[in-house]
Amino acid sequence: MDLSNTDSIAGEEVVETLGLVRGNTVRARNVGRDITQGLRNLAGGELKGYSELMTDARDQAQERMIEEAEALGADGVVNVRFTTSSIADSGAEILAYGTAVRLR
Repeated sequence: MDLSNTDSIAGEEVVETLGLVRGNTVRARNVGRDITQGLRNLAGGELKGYSELMTDARDQAQERMIEEAEALGADGVVNVRFTTSSIADSGAEILAYGTAVRLR
């Protein structure tokens, strides 16, 4: 599956637009991670535990978007975007979305 954050894929011709596809996940922090990351926050530096949590969430949201595109018979997804929103006090939603297309 070809993905692009532009409206085309280099070297490919879009022959059909199949529509909007998306994938999302909601992740919550856990108490153990909050404690270790809270200590790291006091000392400064990257909060690696949270970075890993968000990376995993983005990967899962992207995979779900790809699955939705494949179900439509798409070869690619263009104009791919990610967005994040807070859910309650300790959760975040990651949404990946784009336009599913068929390529020549």
